[in-house]
Amino acid sequence: MVFKKLEAILDGVRDEIACLATVACEVFHAFEGFHWVGFYRVTEPGVLMVGPYQGGHGCLRIPFERGVCGAAARSGEVQIVDDVNAVQDHIACSSSTRSEIVLPVVDDKGEVVAVFDIDSDYPANFDAVDHYWLGKVCTLLSATCYRAEANSE
Repeated sequence: MVFKKLEAILDGVRDEIACLATVACEVFHAFEGFHWVGFYRVTEPGVLMVGPYQGGHGCLRIPFERGVCGAAARSGEVQIVDDVNAVQDHIACSSSTRSEIVLPVVDDKGEVVAVFDIDSDYPANFDAVDHYWLGKVCTLLSATCYRAEANSE
């Protein structure tokens, strides 16, 4: 199980980039239907910047006002999109993407610090099970690399 593996690998790791890169790698290689797995980090108010990620080229900069990633960052809520072509302001980083899930990652103050974005070439590829387990991954990240103690170690 990917989650248990991530718990073991991230135990004691506090570096943000190491945590995000490891999660992106493990999730990308664990699921055949995911063609892009990665993070967009809040680097300034209202702005997400790409990285780390696995897959093809990602969009470099996404304002909170645009796209599915922006909606997750803006609202702090998980976004599951069965058909990205039906989303008016979807940002198409890859023309093959058909469905997407984006989950907010928060720090210990509850502030969104990143979003976890996963794209699939298959329509309606994400469901409540993905929401649950990927949400647990985001909670794990919040508890490891985004606690106040993590940044002071």
